[in-house]
Amino acid sequence: MEKRSFGRLGRDVGVIGLGAWQLGADWGEVTEEDAHATLAAAVDAGVTFIDTADVYGDGRSEQVIGSFRKTRPGLTIATKMGRRLPQEPANYTLDNFRAWTDRSRANLGVETLDLVQLHCPPTPVFSSDEVYDALDTLVEEKRIAAYGVSVEKVDEALAAIARPGTASVQIILNALRLKPLERVLPAAAEAGVGIIARVPLASGLLSGRYDEQTTFAADDHRTYNRHGEAFDVGETFSGVDFATGLEAVRRLRPAVPEGFTMTQFALRWILDHPAVTVVIPGARNAGQARANAATAALTPLPAEAHETVREVYDELIRPQVHDRW
Repeated sequence: MEKRSFGRLGRDVGVIGLGAWQLGADWGEVTEEDAHATLAAAVDAGVTFIDTADVYGDGRSEQVIGSFRKTRPGLTIATKMGRRLPQEPANYTLDNFRAWTDRSRANLGVETLDLVQLHCPPTPVFSSDEVYDALDTLVEEKRIAAYGVSVEKVDEALAAIARPGTASVQIILNALRLKPLERVLPAAAEAGVGIIARVPLASGLLSGRYDEQTTFAADDHRTYNRHGEAFDVGETFSGVDFATGLEAVRRLRPAVPEGFTMTQFALRWILDHPAVTVVIPGARNAGQARANAATAALTPLPAEAHETVREVYDELIRPQVHDRW
């Protein structure tokens, strides 16, 4: 698998990673056996970067990954912290950071965490000198090797990129969320900051598997968070109205080259942007993990396909999401 460099992390990772939210919670039930099979399939297919968080299943995702990595050296595991307490800037302190990372270290079974990201904190956190001082202290104490941020908004990403210690920015980027292309990716490339592209399939919309009759389980965020009832609505279908998203996918489908699935088209579109370091699609089973990883071997999309993405976005999606995040 092609690898790209995290400049400030000092590591190369496979361009297709694995997002492990679904191995913990909020996507319907995934057994531990299925979780291990998914991880094994992904790594066997060349995945070297796995993204999780301390709140995914209240630590279950980290624990599953921790048990798996004991037999699979050489992986880069990124986790996230900050959402175990109410989302108030005052909770982003060194003492809390130490407690949160100590818990993640235990869950993952490591002395030093590879990469810890602030988990979409309140906007003022991104401009706090004290927060970055605390993160630098965690590096000095060898609790973490490096730190980054996961953001909702473009301006939050730019604030973090300007900090010399920020190794990575995780941001929603997909064919229904184009705004990061304008300023975030160029700024990250210039600064040597890695870009982790999350929600690459818009919560499955861009897989092309859904229609107006599709329903999701009650414990799936695509049921209970369509209007932001539980967390930022941008995390569910990228903030796009479900019916509009379905229409966008129908218009994109003719641009999918022969030999590509709709999912692979969506992932390849992201990889065609060289400032992206790694894209982290989720997978609930081994077959999905293998199919996602296979995208890395596919040729870049033709210019006409990129033009179609832009046209569909401008007509259908831009009015809903572009000014929000």
